[in-house]
Amino acid sequence: MAQNIYDNDDFFAKYSTFRRQVEGLDGAPEWASLRAMLPDMRGLRVLDLGCGFGWFCRWARDAGAVSAVGIDLSERMLARAAEMTGDDGITYLRGDLETVDLPESTFDVVYSSLAFHYVVAFERLVREIWRSLSPGGGLVCSAEHPLYTAPSRPGWITDEDGRKTWPVDSYLKEGPRTTDWLAPGVVKQHRTLGTYVNTLVGCGFVVEHVEEWGPTEEQVAEIPDMAEEWERPTFVLVGARRR
Repeated sequence: MAQNIYDNDDFFAKYSTFRRQVEGLDGAPEWASLRAMLPDMRGLRVLDLGCGFGWFCRWARDAGAVSAVGIDLSERMLARAAEMTGDDGITYLRGDLETVDLPESTFDVVYSSLAFHYVVAFERLVREIWRSLSPGGGLVCSAEHPLYTAPSRPGWITDEDGRKTWPVDSYLKEGPRTTDWLAPGVVKQHRTLGTYVNTLVGCGFVVEHVEEWGPTEEQVAEIPDMAEEWERPTFVLVGARRR
């Protein structure tokens, strides 16, 4: 089973205070870019992998999706999602993305936000996603950018002139990286940008959009600390379609 850090008491308490959990999708700075990659949701069947508090499932239904299924490993996340949802068209399921078996040709859109960098068996998961999509169905996803998952030490390095740099260690050496993020010993899976894209292509997807996300001028004006994100991208966003 994958590491279930989100059911750690201290981790969950801290994570729940993040803007993206308090305000939902609009509190996620990359949401506008992800939303632009999504199709018209009316009449579509939607799957959210790593659904967390269920924000995307509820948004999809409000946007006209006929059904939405959210899968997450964390019991705490799913309990919070259920508390916040009053819609029979949404189903939440507990599942491990390392081993999940998805029904064939069942969904029109698969969405995943900031979950794939925890998955060891990424190629297996991508094949399951491909199989679960209807012909022509789409995948829209985000992950921590590989430059972010390959630091030589946590945080920024500031030189004597006050300039900040983000340290990168063995970028081409893929595999688990352990970091202290909200709790000690959080394990993330580092893989290169090429591996993300080529795995999708190798599993039968047509990659339509890749974005190394960074904040807009307006976002930095609102939250000046986000200017750091111009030094290296935090997220990679990908849109792909089943052939």
